[in-house]
Amino acid sequence: MPKYLAGPGGVAQGELTVPGDKSISHRSLMLGGIAQGVTDITGFLAGEDCLATLRALQALGVRIERPEDQHVIVHGVGLHGLRAAAAPLDMGNAGTAMRLSMGLLAPQTFASTLIGDESLMSRPMERAATPLRLMGANINTQNDRPPVEIQGSKLRGIDYALPVASAQVKSAVLLAGLQASGQTRVTEPAPTRDHTERMLRAFGVNVVQQGATAGIEGGQTLRGTQIVVPADFSSAAFFLVAGCLAAEKPLLLRNVGINPTRTGLLQLLLQMGADIKVHPHPGPKDAEPIADLEVRKSRLKGIQVSEDLVPLSIDEFPVFFVAAACAEGETLVRGAEELRVKETDRLAAMADGLTALGVENKLHPDGLWIRGGDGFKGGTVDSRGDHRIAMSFAIASLRARGEIEILDVANVATSFPGFVEISRAAGLHIQTV
Repeated sequence: MPKYLAGPGGVAQGELTVPGDKSISHRSLMLGGIAQGVTDITGFLAGEDCLATLRALQALGVRIERPEDQHVIVHGVGLHGLRAAAAPLDMGNAGTAMRLSMGLLAPQTFASTLIGDESLMSRPMERAATPLRLMGANINTQNDRPPVEIQGSKLRGIDYALPVASAQVKSAVLLAGLQASGQTRVTEPAPTRDHTERMLRAFGVNVVQQGATAGIEGGQTLRGTQIVVPADFSSAAFFLVAGCLAAEKPLLLRNVGINPTRTGLLQLLLQMGADIKVHPHPGPKDAEPIADLEVRKSRLKGIQVSEDLVPLSIDEFPVFFVAAACAEGETLVRGAEELRVKETDRLAAMADGLTALGVENKLHPDGLWIRGGDGFKGGTVDSRGDHRIAMSFAIASLRARGEIEILDVANVATSFPGFVEISRAAGLHIQTV
C-alpha cells in the first residue's frame, strides 16, 4: 500500500495549474450522455472518480471518445436512449457518481445495480433514495448502504425541502425531475454548490430559481454543448493553504473555478488574515466563474467558523484544519457533522492525525476545536484511505519539524492525479514510497 514521506523545509511558490473540477466533470458526462447531439468537454479531470462515471455511461450505451486525457467527446443518446448495463455499475470511490446516478437511472425502463469500492460501500445512500421514492422510484439499499438496486419507474415531480444541505441530493432529485411528469422543485436550507443548475442551463434546460428553491419542468430536451471545465477549487485549496504557510515569493494558481457556492475556504482564510488576491477572468453570466489566485505567506489567526460557511467549505475542511494548526490562537468549527460521512469520518481522522503530530485539539460530534501554534512535529498519520486527509497532511509538512509519514494514499488518484509531481514543482519535499 503506497504512502507519502513528506519532509520539512519545503516552500510553495511559482505558477501552478491544478487538474479540472471533479464535480463539473461528473456532471458534464452525465448531462452530455442524456443530451441530443454531441457534447465536447475540455479540461476534464481524468481521475479515477470521473473515469468511473465515464465507464458507467459507456456500459449504459453512451459512446464516448477521448482524443486526449483532458478532452472528452460524448455522443448523447437523449433522455430515453440509455440501455440496461450487462453488469452492476462500479462507481469506485465516487459518492457523487453513485448518488447522481440514482437520480439519472430511477426513471429509466430497466433495472440497474450500483456498487463501489470498500469505502463507497460503507457510505449512506438513503439521503438520496428517500426523495426519489417520493417521486415514485423503486430503489433498495442495504441498511442505507450500497449496493443500490434500482428498478426503473415512472416518476412524478415533487416539491422537496432538503432536511440537510446537500448538493448531491439536490442534483439527484433534479436529474430525476428531467424525466418526471410535472414540475420538480428542491428547496435547500443553506446554499450548496450549484453546478447542476448552471450546467442544466448550458444544455438548454429552463431552471427556475426562486430564492433557495430550484425548479424544472419534466420532459425538456437537453442539447449537446461545449463545456470548459475550470481547475478544481477543492484541489487548489491545498496550495492556497500551502501558500499561506510557506510562499515567501508569490504562488499563482491559474484558471481556478471560484463558484461562490464552493469558495467558503477562501472566505475563511481571508478572515484568518491570509494574503490572497483574486484576479477574475471575464466570462458569460451563467458560466462557471474563473480566476487566477495569488497567495503569499501570511500570519494567520484562529477564528470561530460561522455555520453558514460550513456547506460552502465542506470538502476543504481537512486542509483548513492544517491552516488552523499553524494559526495563532484557537479555531472552532461546529455544524460540520457532514464530515463524518465522507470517504471516511474526516473529523475523527483529522483529530487523530493532528494529535499524532503534536497539535492540541478536541473532537466534537459536529466539529473540531484546535489550538494553533508552532506547526507540527514529525510522525506517522493514517489517512484511512481518504484522499483529502492524505493531501492535507502532505501540506502540513511545510510547517513540520520532522518528516511526516502518511499511510494509505492510493486514493489520491481519484481526485488529484499528479498531486506529488505538482507539489514537488511548487517546492514541497514529498515522495511516494
